[in-house]
Amino acid sequence: MKTQKNYKFWFATGSQDLYGDECLKKVAEHSRIIVEKLNESGILPYEVVWKPTMITNEVIRCTFNEANADEECAGVITWMHTFSPAKSWILGLQEYRKPLLHLHTQFNEEIPYDTIDMDFMNENQSAHGDREFGHIVTRMGIERKIIVGHWNDSRVQERIASWMRTAVGIMESSHIRVMRIADNMRNVAVTEGDKVEAQIKFGWEIDAYPVNEIAEAVNAVSRADTDVLVEEYYDKYRIITEGRDEKEFRKHVAVQAQIELGFERFLEEKNYQAIVTHFGDLGCLQQLPGLAIQRLMEKGYGFGAEGDWKTAAMVRLMKIMTQNVPGAKGTSFMEDYTYNLVPGKEGILQSHMLEVCPTIAEGPVSIRVKPLSMGDREDPARLVFEAKEGPAIATSLVDLGNRFRLIINEVDCKRTEKSMPELPVASAFWTPRPDLTTGAEAWILAGGAHHTAFSYDLTAEQMGDWANAMGIEAVYIDNDTTIRSFKNELKWNSVYYR
Repeated sequence: MKTQKNYKFWFATGSQDLYGDECLKKVAEHSRIIVEKLNESGILPYEVVWKPTMITNEVIRCTFNEANADEECAGVITWMHTFSPAKSWILGLQEYRKPLLHLHTQFNEEIPYDTIDMDFMNENQSAHGDREFGHIVTRMGIERKIIVGHWNDSRVQERIASWMRTAVGIMESSHIRVMRIADNMRNVAVTEGDKVEAQIKFGWEIDAYPVNEIAEAVNAVSRADTDVLVEEYYDKYRIITEGRDEKEFRKHVAVQAQIELGFERFLEEKNYQAIVTHFGDLGCLQQLPGLAIQRLMEKGYGFGAEGDWKTAAMVRLMKIMTQNVPGAKGTSFMEDYTYNLVPGKEGILQSHMLEVCPTIAEGPVSIRVKPLSMGDREDPARLVFEAKEGPAIATSLVDLGNRFRLIINEVDCKRTEKSMPELPVASAFWTPRPDLTTGAEAWILAGGAHHTAFSYDLTAEQMGDWANAMGIEAVYIDNDTTIRSFKNELKWNSVYYR
């Protein structure tokens, strides 16, 4: 996929000099061991870099500003080994601009009952020092993640790993550029929004291009390059001609290969990481981009349909956050289509006209060529498959006029009760938590869109942490949701975020 930087995270240990040099040597030794073991754990997706012990105002301020300037530093992890007077941290924290994790831990896991004395107490007082540090961060109103527990506990390491992916999402958000082909679908509300405010809040650049400008890039793709990609398609996917003439079928597939190559070259040349199309404005493109968009998403590009730039940016963001997740199950653009309301079998059939990312596929992935009533173009080729089973999240970023809201719904993906041989598009079927009726009602109350950025590999906590770092509202729909409490939460949030 289109990758991000070789990110690292700095480990900053706080202390003071009241207990002498011997204590400070132990502080440095302990923090080095923690960093080494974290890096050796195999759990963290990014390297942790040890930094010398933070004691003075000058050192703390200098370290935080160096972190700001280092393009590979995606965040700082702080830990107070002993008591660290918090006023020394004020200037550094004021000037720091990247994600912050407060790791509330201590070097020893167990109290050394037989040998503990006051020297040990003075040297190992994270329970004391971290509260001093936590107070000043709270008083300054700085957003941060707090993780509590012993540093060598795999559960703590997994939480650090999870936060690291969110931190990278925060960093990468300011590098997301969305290329919009044409404009929004006419008269649709939810795909619109304030692009200037989105750039202020998230750092996203959203630019529109006339469809024929990118169509020129498609037309410039050579026949030889197109044929090579078609052969790749034929090697990788199952070909289902369904009675069509094979040569004619292949021509339809070749159109999508040419679109994929032309779009990708245009995106790379102009430095965009997400793309938006609109079936109502295709210019001189022969087909609505289908298979081509699916393949671009698989490579890590974000996508939104009908001009939906918010979802395109979110898909890109979530793909970056899930990069190199072991055993990743996939991330995609998705749309709510139709319900199954049979008691005990409730769920929502998810799909789109064409554009669902094959990273979420389970089982064979087929190429089919079918008519499409929308777009007034020739029959487009598309990848057809069913999505994996398992827990996932569906997110919707909506513009409420005075603020953005991120809606995060935990869902359970499952197989449909019966096959759907006449459905010529990729699909997923899920039941929102806590159940279909509550989940759907809460989604509608929150103003959720019919498009979602969907992932098996991210958690509601990670996306909520991202929203908090962006300074926007996040609401969760999960097993604990009741409509009464959810309505109250929306009311309270409207006061807080106005």
